[in-house]
Amino acid sequence: MVRLRSVSGKTSPDPAYKDAIICDVIDVNPASSVLTNHLRRLFPVFTMSSAPKIKLNNGMEIPAVGLGTWQSKSEEVITAVSHALKEGYRHIDCAWGYGNEKDVGEGIRQSGVPRSDIWITSKLWGTYHSRVEECLDQTLANLGTDYLDLYLVHWPVPLNPNGNHPIFPTLPNGKRDVDHSWKLSDTWKQMEEMVEKGKVKAIGISNFSVKKMEEILPTAKIIPATNQLEIHPYNPQHELLAYLREKGIVPQAYSPLGSTGSPLLKDEVINEIAQKHSIQPADVILGWLVAKDIVALPKSVTPARITSNLNGAIAGASKLDKDDIAKIDGLAASGKQKRFIMPPWPVDLGFDNWPPFV
Repeated sequence: MVRLRSVSGKTSPDPAYKDAIICDVIDVNPASSVLTNHLRRLFPVFTMSSAPKIKLNNGMEIPAVGLGTWQSKSEEVITAVSHALKEGYRHIDCAWGYGNEKDVGEGIRQSGVPRSDIWITSKLWGTYHSRVEECLDQTLANLGTDYLDLYLVHWPVPLNPNGNHPIFPTLPNGKRDVDHSWKLSDTWKQMEEMVEKGKVKAIGISNFSVKKMEEILPTAKIIPATNQLEIHPYNPQHELLAYLREKGIVPQAYSPLGSTGSPLLKDEVINEIAQKHSIQPADVILGWLVAKDIVALPKSVTPARITSNLNGAIAGASKLDKDDIAKIDGLAASGKQKRFIMPPWPVDLGFDNWPPFV
């Protein structure tokens, strides 16, 4: 048996259904799961939770919550992506370097959600800085689409395209083989050409400090739409985010809940705020990001967690007050500053709180 539950306070985004009662499908037994999925495909406007959107500097609007796919295994990511889209996500974040874009594409197909309804982001890998279109074409083929909504430079680190490994070329001393002769400004010129060719709608950057942005901005014809960074309460990067706001660049947060075993979900202040609003600690963290107009990209392959991340981010953003946000903003400065993602790039990335390169 399938029962429909009315969800109060929700309105249809489709004018044709402005007077409709928004519903969700609940209490489904295994025998009715096929019917449930059929209902969700037929009436997505009635069943999806809708994340707010953030306007980019080119006028496009990006969903403020997306599904991260880093380190997601093949079968897991197919199921994760399909489930996320059925549950209302409309933003999938992927990358050539993750090695699972074919599986992401399969998950999109299995969801039944039209490509035109989904925001897809991917990223240029380091060994392709001098061959942007070649990397992009591989991504498009793997995903099964003819365009991306957003294409990012994954790291401001050009790697030797003719090195001893296609992803992580290394030198005899074991260090990663960086192509120091290649200019990031030339990478960006090729990124701009992908917009001109219609293969991507927007372009941006990832893991760029002010130092690295200033290598591309003076000659850029297109200002990056976004900068995807490790952002969470223990690594808020306030000064960098202020610079982004000044330039009209929207910040995106990867690893917003930290990494495996992260102390964020056990933080006393975050838990106090969660109890205050009768929500979960993850809801507080994701809501904090969305409330600050930062795109949150939580990664999970667990269906229940995927669903709760979306609903929790929306709930958290609506419930946190100015005092809550101020308390979370101050956690890192109180002695809790911590990064979780620090690949051993043998270059000066220009970030605060990053180990010195050798």
